[in-house]
Amino acid sequence: MAGIHDVAEEWDVRDGSTPFRGKVTGVRSEQVRMPDGSWAQRDYQLHPGSVAVLALDEEGRVLTLRQYRHPVRHRLWELPAGLLDVPGENPLHAAQRELFEEAHCKAGQWRVLVDFYTSPGGSDEAVRIFLATDLSEADGDRYEAHGEELEIEAARVPREELVRLVLAGELHNPTLVTGVLALTAALAGEGLDALRPADAQWAARPY
Repeated sequence: MAGIHDVAEEWDVRDGSTPFRGKVTGVRSEQVRMPDGSWAQRDYQLHPGSVAVLALDEEGRVLTLRQYRHPVRHRLWELPAGLLDVPGENPLHAAQRELFEEAHCKAGQWRVLVDFYTSPGGSDEAVRIFLATDLSEADGDRYEAHGEELEIEAARVPREELVRLVLAGELHNPTLVTGVLALTAALAGEGLDALRPADAQWAARPY
């Protein structure tokens, strides 16, 4: 249907507080005025936002990484990704940094693949996934990994195989699922040249 799009809106809020603030994220608690005039408490995660990279090689394979994610007690196959934890940083620059640090790769061409909120009922996290093509190995020394990244595994997997595994319930990371299905839709539609440029504005995380 023509004219379908999300619209920014903000309901009245009272008694807002931040009872917890961790190293990266926090929890915000607010009383929000409902349409019938009543007030309801809404608690949600404060998040700086993230970027991810769907890196596609000349053979149609997607660069994937597997690492441990403690909250869900799984090793998940994912896309290179990271936090927007540098104030004012251009999301494209953050994505290029993550591709270098996690996969020691660089890309000759970048586009915006898709933007989404990971869990809008309980978090304000916004994610931008970039499509990176014309891949090559990065120059210089490899980034020194820390924490969970010490055991990262890398694999290049055909896009069609990833789609099959997503639909079979074998892959669960939201950026991987969203990115692979968005890429498949783009290829079946107007093609990659119709995607937004890498510097397209992002209302959720202006820069």
